Amino acid sequence: MSMKKTIIAFTILASLPVSAKNWSFLVEPYLMATKIEGDASIGRLSGVPVDVDFQTILDNLDMAAMIHAEAHHKSGWGMFIDYGFMDLSQTHTNSRDGIAKATIRQGVLEAAGLYRVNYGRNIVDYFVGIRWWDNDLSLLFDVNITPDNNRMTAVKEDWVDIVAGVRWQHALNKRWSLMARGDLGGFGASADFTSTVETGFSYNISKLMTVNVRYKASWVDYDNGIDEKQIGSFRYDTITHGPTLGLQFKF
Repeated sequence: MSMKKTIIAFTILASLPVSAKNWSFLVEPYLMATKIEGDASIGRLSGVPVDVDFQTILDNLDMAAMIHAEAHHKSGWGMFIDYGFMDLSQTHTNSRDGIAKATIRQGVLEAAGLYRVNYGRNIVDYFVGIRWWDNDLSLLFDVNITPDNNRMTAVKEDWVDIVAGVRWQHALNKRWSLMARGDLGGFGASADFTSTVETGFSYNISKLMTVNVRYKASWVDYDNGIDEKQIGSFRYDTITHGPTLGLQFKF
C-alpha cells in the first residue's frame, strides 16, 4: 500500500462533514502485561538477546503510557490512533555476554484511516496507515569480561512503516462481543517486516462504557541499512506481546 494512497485516505477523512451528529468517538486507556523477546545488534556487537518479561518491566519501569482512540463517521469512514510507550532503566542482562546493564525505551504509534462495513452482527473494518517505532537501547559493558568495551553503547532509532489490515467484531448479544485483528507491513520500505495480531472479547457495562480483554502481539524486523559490525549499524528483531485490559469510553 503506497504512501500516496494513505495520504488520499486521510484527505477523504478530513473532508467529511464535521457535524457532531455524524460522528461517534471512543477513547480507551489500557494496560498491557508486556513481554519483549528477540535480539538486537548494535555496531560490532551482534545478536544481543532482548528478553524482558513483565516482572522485570514492573521492577524497572520509569514511565509508561498506553491509549487508543477512534473516530467514526456515519458514511463508514473513520480513523484510529494507538500509542504505547515504556521506559525501562536498570534492566540487568546476562553478564556472560559481557553486558552488565541495559536500558530499553520503546514507543510505538499507530495511526490509520479505515472503512467500516456492517454485516448484521458482524462489523469489519478495513484499514491502512502507519506504524512508527521509536527505540532507544543502551548497553553497559562489564570491564572484567570485555575490557576493550568498558563503556556505554547507545543507539536511538525511529522509523515508519506502512501497514494494511482488517479488524473483525462479532456481537454475541447486547453485552458480549468478540474481536480479532491483523495487519502486515514493512516489506523493506523501512522494516523488512512488521505485523500486529490481536484477539479477545468485550463486555458492555453500559452504552457509553466497555471493558476490553485481549491478547496483542507486534513483530518487527528492522535494520538501518549499515553493514553489520560497522559503527552505527543497528538491527532490531523482536516481538512485543502480552494480555491487555482496557476501559473504553464512547461519546
